Amino acid sequence: MMRPNTASYLFSTCALLMFSATTLANSGELTYQQVCASCHTPGVAGAPKLGDKVKWGALIKEGQVQITAHGYVGVRGMPAKGGKPDLTVSDFAASVVYMANQSGASWKNPDDAMMKKIDAEIQRRQAQLRK
Repeated sequence: MMRPNTASYLFSTCALLMFSATTLANSGELTYQQVCASCHTPGVAGAPKLGDKVKWGALIKEGQVQITAHGYVGVRGMPAKGGKPDLTVSDFAASVVYMANQSGASWKNPDDAMMKKIDAEIQRRQAQLRK
């Protein structure tokens, strides 16, 4: 028989893990709502609208690493970091996953290995833009 404290600890741990997973899954949507929606909902300056499978389809084909890194640095009419200077790469990446998935992709939030590739592409792109 489990002691009451053990059962309470197990319940609390399970609840925390479920909350953390939900929070991580929703962080892309939250970032989209707070940062990206102002341009990606109406399509400002040619921004691909959320759910536009044609415009997003071309970007999705470029690959998750490339569109995440290039968007983070700034591309075409889009300012770096979506115009939010303190936006982290991981939060930006989660919002790209959210938008791409709403538009036909089936991407996952980047793991550590993919984040290293994104960071390397950000560095490469920034160096290219400085030339």
